[in-house]
Amino acid sequence: MISRASLCRPAQLNFQRQCLLQPSRFRGLATPASGSFSYETGDVGGVKFASRDLAGPTTTLAVVAKAGTRYQILPGFADGLEQFAFKATHKRSSLRITRESELLGAELSSYHSRENLVIGAKFMRDDLPYFVELLGEVISKTKYTRHELQEEVLPIIKLNQKALLGRTLDLAVNSAHGVAFHRGLGTPLHPSSSTPITKYLNEDYLEAYSKAAYAKPNFAVVANGVEHSELSKWVGEFFADSPDAAPSDVAAIDLTPSKYYGGEERIAHDAGNSMILAFPGSSSFTGQSYKPEISVLASLLGGQSSIKWSPGFSLLSKATEAYPGAHISTTHAAYSDAGLLCVSITGTSGQVRDASKDVVKALKKVAAGEVSKEEIKKAIATAKFKALESGQNVAAGLELTGAGLVQQGKAHQIDEVGKGIDGVTEDQVKKAAKALLDGKATVSSVGDLYVLPFAGEIGLNV
Repeated sequence: MISRASLCRPAQLNFQRQCLLQPSRFRGLATPASGSFSYETGDVGGVKFASRDLAGPTTTLAVVAKAGTRYQILPGFADGLEQFAFKATHKRSSLRITRESELLGAELSSYHSRENLVIGAKFMRDDLPYFVELLGEVISKTKYTRHELQEEVLPIIKLNQKALLGRTLDLAVNSAHGVAFHRGLGTPLHPSSSTPITKYLNEDYLEAYSKAAYAKPNFAVVANGVEHSELSKWVGEFFADSPDAAPSDVAAIDLTPSKYYGGEERIAHDAGNSMILAFPGSSSFTGQSYKPEISVLASLLGGQSSIKWSPGFSLLSKATEAYPGAHISTTHAAYSDAGLLCVSITGTSGQVRDASKDVVKALKKVAAGEVSKEEIKKAIATAKFKALESGQNVAAGLELTGAGLVQQGKAHQIDEVGKGIDGVTEDQVKKAAKALLDGKATVSSVGDLYVLPFAGEIGLNV
């Protein structure tokens, strides 16, 4: 009997010959259809919403409110709203919310960033009405009770405060934002252990602030994996109770535009060594000061390889091979009206000191135009991939889109971001690096201050 493998072998050989003779024919199949990831936007009853109907059996839904630490009127309020999400409402107990969500196989979550508070749910597509109703209920009918604040919310906030004490990199990031922006974006992501949080955070103040944080102009509803007309129908029905504006007796949310200052801060710590070298960056894509060349510069500096068994093409990954115990990475934090390009270094105090000098040398190399066109091309490709991947990622895409709708009235469209990065030139990257060196830097050092250098010792202006 002739085996199945023998019958298939001639067909396999013929297919391989076709692939060799016509490579371009098959290569064309790899072209991405990025347009399918665009969000469709709308407004119903004063509530902004956006959706993209990607095929699949599940849906991700989120309320994105302009209520991160930048906008909180008193310390701890962003943490307080985050922790009160999915507690008891005037319609359901927290136990009922938990049991109903479990029966539907859903996931509930809440978190905050420097600008946004995100309350979300993941569930089966057919359960959309229930979870739109639940999220509408959470933001307009939550009970801010004293016993839940004292027994469940404050203990979690205090645990987060203690955890922050041992993370030198997080301390350095908070410090860098504080030095760079002072108030607003400079507010720590979580209050430090020395913050007198109980002086400010009580159930009455928090309930009053929630009416401003969850007013219709201050949030957007974003969904992934849902028909636009369906989302519009249920948002119109279940978010009608949200206030049209913040109450007059509640302190207004501070909308002062961000201003970059720069400077230096040094914090002694015996749990490790971290250093942040930061510079003014670009706003998010929907902001007024968007500069795609900053993302390309961040990729060019880099520090960590994306290719296994390779040190990578980035300048810092090559320059710091001599410090195997150090971890170096470049990130760009983009906000609605500002940004912060950060090079973070962790390791032994000696390695952090030496690596920080190499960071400045790498920046000067870019400013002087001493990088090849091939390196710039690789940096553009990497920056574009990271931007598209972030926008395609469901969680990140929801927050970016919601923030764009609330702040500037337009959604974050990843295909447009990719086009912007594609248009970056070598000269733009060079000018961006020179501008960073000529301006004021932000330097935050946490660890052994006897060894860690001052900004002036590594050639930066503060």
